[in-house]
Amino acid sequence: MKEEKEDTHNLYIKNMVCPRCLESVKGILGEMNIPFIEMELGRVQTQSKISKEQKQVLKRLLSEKGFELIDDKNTRIINQIKSIIIEEIHYKEEASSVNFSTLLSEKLHYEYTHLSRLFSAMEGQTIEKFVLAQKIEKVKELLSYDEMSLAEIAFQMNYSSSAHLSSQFKKVTGMTPSAFKKNHSGSRKTLDEV
Repeated sequence: MKEEKEDTHNLYIKNMVCPRCLESVKGILGEMNIPFIEMELGRVQTQSKISKEQKQVLKRLLSEKGFELIDDKNTRIINQIKSIIIEEIHYKEEASSVNFSTLLSEKLHYEYTHLSRLFSAMEGQTIEKFVLAQKIEKVKELLSYDEMSLAEIAFQMNYSSSAHLSSQFKKVTGMTPSAFKKNHSGSRKTLDEV
C-alpha cells in the first residue's frame, strides 16, 4: 500500500534519458503551470495530483517532444530500471563499485530476480545485456573524444582490464576499439535506441 501512496504524485516518463530531456520536460511542466518537487531521469514528482484533463494535455505535449507518459506499473518499473542504468553509466562522475543487481534492488525495493524476469519478459533481453549495450555506447563516446587511452577508459568503466573491454566491445560491435576509433562516424546510437 505504501508504494501506491508514494506514486500518487509521481509521473513516469519514457525516453527521458538525458539532461536536455529534463530541461524539455521542465519546460512543458512550466508551460502547463504544473509545479514539481523533484525531477530525475524518467520520473517527476509533482506537488499535487494532476487532473485527468491536465494528464491528457501533458500526454499530448510530451508525445510531441518524443516522450511518453507511462501508466502501466510494469512499464514504469522497466522505465525506472533503464533510467537507473543510464544515469549510472552515462552521467555519474565515477563508476559505481556496487553491482547493478544490488543497486536496482535497493533503489526499486524489489528482489533482483523479480526485476530480472520482468525486464527479460517485457524487453526481450536481460538486464545484463542492456547494461553491456549501455557501457559499450559510453565507450564509443569516450573513444570518439580521443582524450583517453583504452586502459583509462577500461578503468573508468570498471572493466578488469583493457583486454576485457576490447573483448566485450568486439563481441557487441563486431570491431575492435581501435577499428572503431578509425571509422566511428555514424555508428553511435542515441540512448533511447540502445
